Amino acid sequence: MQTTYLDAWQIVFNVVARFWPVWLALVLVMGASFATRKRLGLYGQLYDSGVGVAGVGICLFWLFTAIFSSTIAPFDPLGQLPVMKDALPGAVEPQSGLAYLFGGDKLARDIFSRMVYGSQIVLIIAPAATGFALMVGITLGLPAGYYGGKIDAVLSFLANLVLAFPVILLFYLLVTPGIMETPIPYGMAGVFFLFPIIFFCVLFWTRYKKRPDRIYWLMALTLVLGGWVYAGLVFNADPLHIIRMSPNQLNIFVAVVFASSPGVFRIVRGLTMDIKTRDYVAAAQTRGESPWYIMLWEILPNARGPLIVDACLRIGYTTILLGTLGYFGLGLAPESPDWGTAIKDASRLLRQFIHPALPPTIALMSFVLGLNLLADALREQSMKD
Repeated sequence: MQTTYLDAWQIVFNVVARFWPVWLALVLVMGASFATRKRLGLYGQLYDSGVGVAGVGICLFWLFTAIFSSTIAPFDPLGQLPVMKDALPGAVEPQSGLAYLFGGDKLARDIFSRMVYGSQIVLIIAPAATGFALMVGITLGLPAGYYGGKIDAVLSFLANLVLAFPVILLFYLLVTPGIMETPIPYGMAGVFFLFPIIFFCVLFWTRYKKRPDRIYWLMALTLVLGGWVYAGLVFNADPLHIIRMSPNQLNIFVAVVFASSPGVFRIVRGLTMDIKTRDYVAAAQTRGESPWYIMLWEILPNARGPLIVDACLRIGYTTILLGTLGYFGLGLAPESPDWGTAIKDASRLLRQFIHPALPPTIALMSFVLGLNLLADALREQSMKD
């Protein structure tokens, strides 16, 4: 049976049409945000600049793509149809009548569907790992900058020890298959994933310890939700089977947290050393507030601007890192639709075809670009404040 093809305009039209849930969500969310921007604080201020709108739009595009992947993608990202092996863009699959809009790869999988589902992996691992790295860095950086002395010396030495390793070599050591068979990743995960629980328990205790009507249910909620997430991520023991992570994903997750935390630590430490000299900190000390109250409720809120900007940039770095690890075949399973693995598979065919490599490359580039634009807009707004 002869394969039929869509022309270029039909491919473009079909690609745009497949993203209809994303366009609808973008119009609703960004339209409502723009209309109420004066009441949305820092997020609303992003709509006052073209850079901010572009950054928010690109990031939301990939967020909604990840959410609506099953609706957007016409094929199973792991499904193989032998007749579509190395198919050119626009090739129509005979049985379903649906087109491989960006062509097929060497294993006869739909490149468009794999690109769409690849956004789920990036949007789960990169922001979540960055969030955990922020928790570790903040929890250790605040006391190091506030107390100084031996605490600062010990924590700074450990941070510098990790930063002394070349990043690529460090990740290569942490995500090699041999490490996955040892208890090292789960031991590191058990330590790192405790930090958010500790952070929020101390946060609520220092604020509401004299208000039993709030402190008990806040602490209970923190311990229950934290324990649920902890059990699911570290022990794969979530009774509801909602929170779980494959060994490959856990290994990359832990590696990102381990490598990113020292950078966050140094930023928080420096900000704390600067902010602790301000008058409002001295006023809190005069009132008799505890050191951890001052760190969490006086210093940390005034350091949020640089930390938010750093978080956006760090998610972008993590996205590039995931692509690099996937390209070298480390971490995620070989059949994974993540963008790095897709680029690696396509690179073997570059002498014959270039189309398999373009979609995941452009997807990765555009998402990182959106994060960088978002960080630039946030930096401008924080400087105004």
